[in-house]
Amino acid sequence: MATEDDVRRLALALPETGEKSMYGTPAFYVRGKWFARMREEPGVLAVPVPSEEEKLELVAARPGAFFTTPHFDGYAVVLVRLPEVDEEELGELLTDAWRLRAPKRLVAAFDA
Repeated sequence: MATEDDVRRLALALPETGEKSMYGTPAFYVRGKWFARMREEPGVLAVPVPSEEEKLELVAARPGAFFTTPHFDGYAVVLVRLPEVDEEELGELLTDAWRLRAPKRLVAAFDA
């Protein structure tokens, strides 16, 4: 069971990340681009994914953990119920989202 504190700790451990508010909730950025945001609903995190197809696959495979809303139709962003994922899976989701938004050189340095 992951928590908002886990999100903060894992997100800020990634290179060149910071936290600031987005729509009144905590959001995490890499070089000015958001890669994770807590939603207004308690225990819900929004993260970008590579494609809308991947989002729909996650939702279909584990609807208890992943979901979407009409607001995100057409966008490659999935919503995550934190109590339904463990810390390891959360770390993978955050790292993958960070990779999508971080500059290529920063990702290459991270992978080296």
